Amino acid sequence: MSLSWSVLASPVGPLTVVAGASGVRQIAFAGPEEVLGEYDAELVRDTGVAAETARQLDEYFARRRREFDVPIEWEPMQGLRLHVLRTLFELVPFGEAVSYKRLAELSGRPEASRAVGTIMGNNPIPLIVPCHRVLASGGGLGGFGPGLEAKRKLLVLEGIIEPSLLELDLLES
Repeated sequence: MSLSWSVLASPVGPLTVVAGASGVRQIAFAGPEEVLGEYDAELVRDTGVAAETARQLDEYFARRRREFDVPIEWEPMQGLRLHVLRTLFELVPFGEAVSYKRLAELSGRPEASRAVGTIMGNNPIPLIVPCHRVLASGGGLGGFGPGLEAKRKLLVLEGIIEPSLLELDLLES
């Protein structure tokens, strides 16, 4: 099996993209030295879907892209995890946010808001499957694997949070 990979610098730190033949498999908030060792496959740099994903992510951070049109490797995901991530991908567009509770409701499992939080924390394809758009009830940021500062930057980039509010919030922390 052969996988393609690319790395890019972003406002939220280095991102490593890994893709298989059917689509994006992983976007990690880390450099390739921290990511690629977990794969037992031939790894080819800057080709195919990984290179295209990195290009589209660059456009997103430059505010020239609001939607991604790269294929996603959904096959390794199953059950509620797959359903919730697909629901998020399909129903929560650029510039909009949803609560964990509301995402559970949209996924047809209104009792599963805690499970939704866990699923967001283990999302293998952040940014494209936009877990940063999922907030705590009442508008709090909730959690985010790469840290709340990264989540704030992404929400500001998409216009969900005003930059002035970001600056005030950072002063209060």
